[in-house]
Amino acid sequence: MKAYDGMYIDGAWRPAAGDERIEVVNPADEQVIATVPAGTAQDVDEAVRAARAAFPGWAATAPAERAARIAALRDALAARREEIAGTVSAELGAPPAFSRAVHADLPVAVAGSYAELLGSHEFEEKIGNSTVFHEPVGVVGAITPWNYPLHQIVAKAAPAFAAGCTVVLKPAEDTPLVARLFAEAVHEAGFPAGVFNLVTGRGPVAGQALAGHEGVDLVSFTGSTAVGRQIAATAGAAVKRVALELGGKSANVILPGADLAKAVNVGIANVFSNAGQTCSAWTRMLVHTEQYDEAVALAATAAAKYVPGGDRLGPVVSARQRDRVRGYIRRGIEEGARLVAGGPDAPEGRSTGYYIRPTVFADVTPGMTIAQEEIFGPVICVIRYEDEADALRIANGTVYGLAGAVWAADEATATAFARRMDTGQVDINGGRFNPLAPFGGYKDSGIGRELGAHGLTEYLHTKSLQF
Repeated sequence: MKAYDGMYIDGAWRPAAGDERIEVVNPADEQVIATVPAGTAQDVDEAVRAARAAFPGWAATAPAERAARIAALRDALAARREEIAGTVSAELGAPPAFSRAVHADLPVAVAGSYAELLGSHEFEEKIGNSTVFHEPVGVVGAITPWNYPLHQIVAKAAPAFAAGCTVVLKPAEDTPLVARLFAEAVHEAGFPAGVFNLVTGRGPVAGQALAGHEGVDLVSFTGSTAVGRQIAATAGAAVKRVALELGGKSANVILPGADLAKAVNVGIANVFSNAGQTCSAWTRMLVHTEQYDEAVALAATAAAKYVPGGDRLGPVVSARQRDRVRGYIRRGIEEGARLVAGGPDAPEGRSTGYYIRPTVFADVTPGMTIAQEEIFGPVICVIRYEDEADALRIANGTVYGLAGAVWAADEATATAFARRMDTGQVDINGGRFNPLAPFGGYKDSGIGRELGAHGLTEYLHTKSLQF
């Protein structure tokens, strides 16, 4: 077990204001692997002051120089690939291959995309007799989750840096170690002191202090819808901007004529990767009644390939999350859903670790709790529909609208259906993830967009001069 000290503030590691510590637990064996300081409002205040002092100089830095620093950050992260992957596997429980391919490599790609974007992005434009300038918002308070701990940091910090903003980061208390690696990479990349600051701590203390700090101009938060509402209320009282990426209950709609086996297998992989801890996971599989029984059988067979503790399925992040997911599985059984794979009991041979059996429910009706609420574990609901109108009603019939998928015999049919879905991002016939495309939700899934040029604009003001 390693005890880490200090917060990264104003370009250096400095002692925390308080003595309280946060224990970091490896969810695979339930052992404490490290401790980090639990930041206080004083730590947050010092970090915000440093970010505020650094803002004028960074905002005035030429885009080409900002791009050079972000490119150096990309390279520093790439050089730490194995260390990052190992750290995420230890504190989150992700299988090593997934940690390398997604938790380590995706943030490198995202950082690189902003270094490149700055080479072409126009920060001013002519509109008639006006010149419109796009200027950095100011100090960004970034509050990130544990499920994709480094990706979510980079998805906020990289566009903020590109825009000319300075950042104070409060990472999730379950996964603070990779955030420390990010701070080290920022330092190696040569960012000016105060442009990036890190305060580890708990949400109700450090997170709330950051969201409510008068020196923060924009709060960017990824996490639960319930906490997002609290942050939005705090920011709204101060007329402060927010960017919120919140919960999801996404639909995987398989239309007649689609490649059923591919749609089911890709859908299962989408939900069970990262132990189901993905806000955009397609946790509701919608299948036409004529293909329903076949789809259920395919889903059960696919689920059997995900062995808890194997190379595909790790534990969930904490005992609290394990108990939450098992509670939803029990609720599904109580409400009449048919269990065709998995269940609420501990996986066979796993007496330690926060493991969940990969679970598939059939005969799920749209109003059931497991079909409406975000479970955030390896649990999928197979739902029957009668026709396209019924499928669309079910797909849109939740408070969420973050992501989804549509499978059909041809792209045009799938696209026509996807255009009617109330959701921010839809994969068509297995379309690949695009780190340049905007990501974000409708309804209770949030406000704003991340990634690419749309993600950059979240961190910019517009000012127009008339001549």
